[in-house]
Amino acid sequence: MKLDGRIPAGPIREKWDRHKFEMKLVNPANKRKYTIIVVGTGLAGASAAASLGELGYNVLNFCIQDSPRRAHSIAAQGGINAAKNYQNDGDSVYRLFYDTVKGGDYRSREANVYRLAQLSVNIIDQCVAQGVPFAREYGGLLDNRSFGGAQVSRTFYARGQTGQQLLLGAYQSLMRQVHNESVRLFARREMLELVVVDGKARGIIVRNLVTGELERHVGDAVILATGGYGTLYYLSTNAVGSNVTAAWRAHKRGALFANPCFTQIHPTCIPVTGDHQSKLTLMSESLRNDGRVWVPKTTGDKRPPEQIPEEERDYYLERKYPSFGNLVPRDVASRNAKQAADEGRGVGESGLAVYLDFKDAIKRLGPEVIKEKYGNLFHMYKKITDEDPYKVPMRIYPAIHYTMGGLWVDYNLMSTIPGLHVLGEANFSDHGANRLGASALMQGLADGYFVIPYTIGDYLASNPLPKMTGEHPAFKDAAVNAQRQIDKLLSIKGTRGVREIHRELGRIMWDDVGMARTEASLRHALEQIPKLRDEFWHNVSVPGSADNLNQSLEYAGRVADYLEFAELLAYDALHSRESAGGHFREESQTPDGEAMRDDEHYSYVAAWEFTGVGKEPVLHKEPLVFEEVHPMQRSYK
Repeated sequence: MKLDGRIPAGPIREKWDRHKFEMKLVNPANKRKYTIIVVGTGLAGASAAASLGELGYNVLNFCIQDSPRRAHSIAAQGGINAAKNYQNDGDSVYRLFYDTVKGGDYRSREANVYRLAQLSVNIIDQCVAQGVPFAREYGGLLDNRSFGGAQVSRTFYARGQTGQQLLLGAYQSLMRQVHNESVRLFARREMLELVVVDGKARGIIVRNLVTGELERHVGDAVILATGGYGTLYYLSTNAVGSNVTAAWRAHKRGALFANPCFTQIHPTCIPVTGDHQSKLTLMSESLRNDGRVWVPKTTGDKRPPEQIPEEERDYYLERKYPSFGNLVPRDVASRNAKQAADEGRGVGESGLAVYLDFKDAIKRLGPEVIKEKYGNLFHMYKKITDEDPYKVPMRIYPAIHYTMGGLWVDYNLMSTIPGLHVLGEANFSDHGANRLGASALMQGLADGYFVIPYTIGDYLASNPLPKMTGEHPAFKDAAVNAQRQIDKLLSIKGTRGVREIHRELGRIMWDDVGMARTEASLRHALEQIPKLRDEFWHNVSVPGSADNLNQSLEYAGRVADYLEFAELLAYDALHSRESAGGHFREESQTPDGEAMRDDEHYSYVAAWEFTGVGKEPVLHKEPLVFEEVHPMQRSYK
């Protein structure tokens, strides 16, 4: 299989405009003849469904929640990047492009990233028109703040609830189309199978999570906007319901999975407190604008922070990275926090935390200014920890957050299955080995509002798509396959709970395929994962039946997919002997402990083909060509 990224020819600044002109169009009268399935109602899914409905297509939109408003995009806190240069501090489309390619450790596709930077300026105008209440300066202009990996202020925000406000904007646009009957919304549905007919994606099998019924839905194209796979690790900043199932089932039908080992560890998370937790809580990266990260200079110093004088504190990010200080990218901040804890200088009872201190900012700006910028985040921290960050430093530690890997897509956001398009975090395309803060919302909305409305039209106008119904043999086979797995899960009647097995899998992944990876740890993971998968299929306990609401059954299906996908992630990490961004191989680091890439051997997208459960996947490579931003050792010093 030859991977064709379908990157347009010409200068990078002209690629997207030229491509839009060269793509085929569907005329307005014909759009209503096509049905497009959109799975997911987060920022990427809701914006895509709303935009396609506005254009006149018939759209079927699915989500596992009871309302599109509960999509995990709502949890994003700190902001959304855009190269508008309102601060007049040297920002530009090209600088955002450069920062993103560099931040991704030169493992992303240049053309996609430049398009993302171009479209960023349109996103803000779109959202303001929808009524998103971005923060404003005293003169009424939109405000910006800084984020990691950049030396300019380009992040637009709505206090610490930017994701929620952006999702409400997209949701309102979506519901307008639902009211106009151009979009049909299917809540509480989970996609269990992708249906491929004559090599093209033509529909999905979903389970109605309330009645248990399996439903067949036919379309002319399918869009997956189902988020990332961080919940594989059990404890993550993702919603408990976030999962890999839709993407994994599409992978098993022929969609290549790219760079699965590129997982992001977020440096500002409330530390783990015990085995009772099912998820972790994120503290926005925006806090690193005014908070200073430090640990005691002395190993084992357990004094309360207020008793440790300034001269005995190590503001290690400011010391090691004077140019960026506390605003280094997430992978750099996370590794340094781990290093401090490994040295015995971590804080709190567990020693697995560092301080994020606002004392100097409160003294400089006053508590009211800090409250205006971060008030809801401080309130959330106090509710969870019973500590007041206005008076004592926050305690933070890295945790699994975003996943840069995902289904492989070309420049048109189409996977290796014709007709299957993948948007947002579910695809691999824009962030390389590490995503910069405030860029997830940017990508999701760019894909949904401004990319897929053009590219899916080109696919529809270029391919014969005969009419069919759910009675087609391919739909029947897919439904039988989905029912077979449900029946098998319910028939085992073992003694181990699904959550117990998921927690054990998460521990394997965090210990062996987490912040630091070695050949030995990865081989150990690849020994343990099949054993745990075998244990699951012989001894899991899934109570209840299939013909009604059964959340244990939902969860079991997702964990079954994690147990297969985990092996691919670990295999990809073992294959990649370099360190790049969030993928840190201890065997490949500079003398001062920074990630060391191997451009000679690994400057490509690793796209994996499914060959069967427990069988070695087949690697396909898309070479990465850098014409604008030439790879060099990443430095934030």
